[in-house]
Amino acid sequence: MEKNKTRDKIYQLIEEKAFLKQQIYRNTVEAFKVLNESVKEVHQDLHKKFHVPGKGVTFEHHRSGDFEIRQKIAGDTMIYMMHTNIFDFEKSHSVFKTSYLADDHYRSYCGIINVYNFLSDSFKYKRVNDVGYLVARIFINKDNRFFVEGKRQLGYLFNDFENKVFTKEEAVAVVESIILYCVGFDLFTPPFNDVMEVRLNEMEEASINMKVSTGKRLGFKFSGEDDVV
Repeated sequence: MEKNKTRDKIYQLIEEKAFLKQQIYRNTVEAFKVLNESVKEVHQDLHKKFHVPGKGVTFEHHRSGDFEIRQKIAGDTMIYMMHTNIFDFEKSHSVFKTSYLADDHYRSYCGIINVYNFLSDSFKYKRVNDVGYLVARIFINKDNRFFVEGKRQLGYLFNDFENKVFTKEEAVAVVESIILYCVGFDLFTPPFNDVMEVRLNEMEEASINMKVSTGKRLGFKFSGEDDVV
């Protein structure tokens, strides 16, 4: 009898969670396709408006494999990466304060698309010590509802989890906000004392391998602002 009860629990978990996660995975894959089309659409518009041969300002977009999109806008490169696993949130997360999840806890299970910001020159010159930063996380659930975690406008424009469906229109708005966020930050020089020493072997190696990494600092600051994001 106990064996049957245990087996029944296994059946129930598989029915409830395994199939649920497969559905969320399919939703996230579809959302990633929509996101790719949205990045491509914005890219084509920017390229048409600003690309002038010989001016040195470049715009690039390509999908690298099934789970990565790269978009280069002049000195910034945005990388969109879809995680293949499904996640739940800690009980302390703010999403659990909504009636939307109170009515159905399984709505909190989500696929994730992470968005990173790198300097384009880091790729061009293969500066492997350079750093990039996570600027946004896009969450998609079983109902194809989504919200975005991020700084500044990314943290409040797309936080209506209950009502936001990941449509092409919403995806374009997310991409535009990510571009505004990334391109709006400038590169800051590192503190003098952090870079005043250098080893001979580092000088003899290509500059891409120097110990001093380059990157927009985490907690970037908009030009002219004193508050740290």
